[in-house]
Amino acid sequence: MKKYAVLFIIPLFLVPVRFFLAAQDAASTGPVTGGSDINALYAAEEFRIGVQAYNRFAFNEAILSFERSLSFRPGEPVILDWLGRSYYRSGMEETALRQWRAAAQEYPVSSGQGMLLANRIETVTNRRFLLPVAGDEVRYVEAGRYPGNYEGVTLYRQPTAILPLDDGSAWIVAYGSNEIVRVDVNGVIKDRQRGPLNGFDRPYDLVKGQGDRLYLSEYRGGRVSVLNSAGVWQSYIGERGLTDGKFIGPQNLAVDEEGYLYVVDYGNRRISKFDPDGTFILSFGVRTPFFPGFISPTGIAARGGRIYVADSAAKRIYIFDRNGSYLGILIREGLRGPESLRFLSDGRLLAADTNRILLIDPDSAVVRELGVLGSPRVRIIGAEMDRNGNVLAANWEAGEVSVLTRFDDMASGLFVQIERVSVENFPLVTVELQVQDRLRRPIVGLEGLNFLLSENNRAVVEQNFIASAYRSQTADVSILVERSGITRGLRDDLAAAVRDIEKALSESTASRGSVLDGILTGIGTGGERTGNIVSIVSAAVLPQQERLTSLETAGRGSEALYSPRWRFDQGLRLAATDLLAGQKKRGVVFVTSGNLGELAFEQYGLSELAAYLANNGIIFHAVIVGGGSPSPEIRYLCRETGGQALPLYRPEGIREMIQSLAAKPSGSYSISYRSLLPTDFGRAYLPVEAEVYLMERSGRDGTGYFPPLE
Repeated sequence: MKKYAVLFIIPLFLVPVRFFLAAQDAASTGPVTGGSDINALYAAEEFRIGVQAYNRFAFNEAILSFERSLSFRPGEPVILDWLGRSYYRSGMEETALRQWRAAAQEYPVSSGQGMLLANRIETVTNRRFLLPVAGDEVRYVEAGRYPGNYEGVTLYRQPTAILPLDDGSAWIVAYGSNEIVRVDVNGVIKDRQRGPLNGFDRPYDLVKGQGDRLYLSEYRGGRVSVLNSAGVWQSYIGERGLTDGKFIGPQNLAVDEEGYLYVVDYGNRRISKFDPDGTFILSFGVRTPFFPGFISPTGIAARGGRIYVADSAAKRIYIFDRNGSYLGILIREGLRGPESLRFLSDGRLLAADTNRILLIDPDSAVVRELGVLGSPRVRIIGAEMDRNGNVLAANWEAGEVSVLTRFDDMASGLFVQIERVSVENFPLVTVELQVQDRLRRPIVGLEGLNFLLSENNRAVVEQNFIASAYRSQTADVSILVERSGITRGLRDDLAAAVRDIEKALSESTASRGSVLDGILTGIGTGGERTGNIVSIVSAAVLPQQERLTSLETAGRGSEALYSPRWRFDQGLRLAATDLLAGQKKRGVVFVTSGNLGELAFEQYGLSELAAYLANNGIIFHAVIVGGGSPSPEIRYLCRETGGQALPLYRPEGIREMIQSLAAKPSGSYSISYRSLLPTDFGRAYLPVEAEVYLMERSGRDGTGYFPPLE
């Protein structure tokens, strides 16, 4: 008996891992099922290697492993699903969709996995845009409310305006309760400010000025309060009166691109203009031979040297220049009683008009009804679009703020992707996931109560909300430098560009003056760098990373690097890959002549590069040297990822563009929990699911991981 025992044990230790897996049953080998034949065992081992490669951002390696696994188990849906995920993160969306469609055919349509795949396929196929802009065909419907009264407790009264913030929260101006209240995306009150010792006196409108300034009009107080970005009172502009710089019932406010403040002086039926520090400049709007004069001035908006003012009694919107000269009528009919006006990021006006929200094109004067509140008690005083693309409407009559969402988004829900599962500290598991809408716009502002993780359809234990990238004010940057024949003669400019980028990133968050950012991130205002340079990559014949010991030397590059056969595509992939394991706010800054050369897309196509950046949350910026112009391909990459292309030697410099990386919204979140599932000594494939809820919308994703081998 001893002889047979020895003969059995020795081969067991000599065989490779894949043969060792033969001793497992189907559950322990993971989702790659089908018995213990040799092909199933090879497939299971390659699948495990692929999952681990994916979770350390080695997507090409993961693709190879999943392809090998699939060769042993053709048509296995879970392998196809993971293969699709890897292609998607690599930027090959069409290939990813083919894998997912093949996997979907293997699942029942009504099964959980089948529905997940169907939703993912539909979302990736149909999405087109990145930014929160209201499209021409969309309709907004009410998705929720931030109530002013809850179970008999008054939270705030008579809202008149909303100021959305970059973190997804919003200030609500509460006229009736003399305060401003900050609520998160769930409607939970996070802060309230009531002004100086004597308090606010019927606050009406709130807008952002230059730096960290906020301006708050006080209707009965006859003044404008200057606040910092945390809503703390700093000083007053103006006082009650009839003369220049004084007010009788100031209401709506606007700030132009140069920081000048425009105040609707309702009682005096005029508009008063002030410089950013509150010094009176001029007033306009009285009756002239060309202008009939205001009857009931309400909403105001400023952009491109033009000032737009609504008159609720005349039911018109007038146009003036920045000096107050009357230019004509934008809208003369079709309005019911316009109130607030706000510019959207695409240059169109969002207008509150009694019970409806309007979208107005200031160039063509085309008016479209975006959404309507059907409540019997409706008077919308103010409306604004938040960071998640929702329209927030201050309903004076109902005493609440309504949240309106695109109808398509309500139908499709949230797009949730589990991007990585970290098990280095198993059984403590960390899940990194991305939450977007179906147009790839990040959903910011979520808290722990918005997430539910589960294993095998059971809620996990010790779920802990770790981090949300939207709170971060730091970004990682990779600099990609063109090494072409053109830039060989521009090496001084290349070095200057790298120096300017480093200088912009080295400036602290405190120097940018955002007190609120410090509160939200928990870093105070002691000052952190705006960002860090992760790598400098030379886009040469063979792209390579430069040493960071001397940034100027790295920017210049050696003479041998420059060639007409330089490779943009490989250089961009290398620069972008360097960012994957770092900050969730990240970008590639391409220092270029603006021309990509003949071999720009020899290995990777333009659409693949754009998808690789966008699907991994990487923004593409271009800094143009030598007086050239960015090529259409560079503009396309900037547009698809939310970046910009600017000349190096512009009067304003490139500082704002570089620092904008840290201010970009991000829908990345990290959550940890303690796993209670059996691991089979690290060989079992453990499932994890994530569900995300936001008001009437939800989304989910499911994946799995292998714990460390024991």
